[in-house]
Amino acid sequence: MANMTADASLVPIWPVLVIPTLLVLSDGRNYQRREIFDAVAERAGISDAARAETLKSGGTRFEQRMGWVLSHLGKAKWVDKPERGHYVISDAGRKALTNYSDGFDYARARTVFAPFWPEKAKPSSPETVLSDAEDISDPIEVIEDAVTRIEARVGDELLDRLRNSHPDFFEQAVVDLLLKMGYGGAAQRGKRIGGSGDEGIDGLIDQDALGLEQVYIQAKRYKEGNNVGREAIQAFVGALHGFGASRGVFLTTSAFSSGAIEYAKRVQSRIILVDGSKLVDLMIAYRVGVQEKKRFSAVAVDDEYFE
Repeated sequence: MANMTADASLVPIWPVLVIPTLLVLSDGRNYQRREIFDAVAERAGISDAARAETLKSGGTRFEQRMGWVLSHLGKAKWVDKPERGHYVISDAGRKALTNYSDGFDYARARTVFAPFWPEKAKPSSPETVLSDAEDISDPIEVIEDAVTRIEARVGDELLDRLRNSHPDFFEQAVVDLLLKMGYGGAAQRGKRIGGSGDEGIDGLIDQDALGLEQVYIQAKRYKEGNNVGREAIQAFVGALHGFGASRGVFLTTSAFSSGAIEYAKRVQSRIILVDGSKLVDLMIAYRVGVQEKKRFSAVAVDDEYFE
């Protein structure tokens, strides 16, 4: 009835997991929560990559959505809990398995499960409902999706600011980023060395106090569409050889051509390429050039505590 996902995730939306969960429980056995997760993953064909998807708040997306499934099945009394952390299908659940054998999407889930929500959780009027998906999605995921949209907008602004900044500022910004990421150690041993006579190197980070392990930096402040080609990477490798170096990071506000990417993979030197999209993601993650405006926290019952 429904597509496996309604977002970019590999994990099916939680309504899609309702019927597989009831099918797992339909043998009448008393299942522990973890057993249900594993059995539903196998029945629904959830890949290892999908099960490994994590949320910004911690935990996996699959377990979060399965928790939402079990919560709704419990509220609808389609499952019973004979003991802590264990579930068995009820007669109402068997009836539901027959009535909704073609599966659930957000629209059907909203219609079927809305009567079991607390009154304060129900929308007061159709005008207050943004969409079926937003209305019944896991609130944690709604918050995370909103944060993702904010970060995407901030990322676009960051890229615009970097592309229009002075070359010296951009070079210092990438050095600041790598230091914030932990390169250069606690002493923050890193510096911008760009300018005339820089010999193709814009920054240098010492990984140890004596400078025996060094990371060299090249930073290209290009506009969107002006991608870094193979020739620029070759020149960077040549500059590294001139310093007797074997490791470098090449960062740009644009992107890399396929030829540049393939060349970086083949050369003996260890070259890390960071394009504009990855650059702003790292700046946001490590809070370089951005300020944290608000912080949110959410709580949930610790199921393992009660088991």
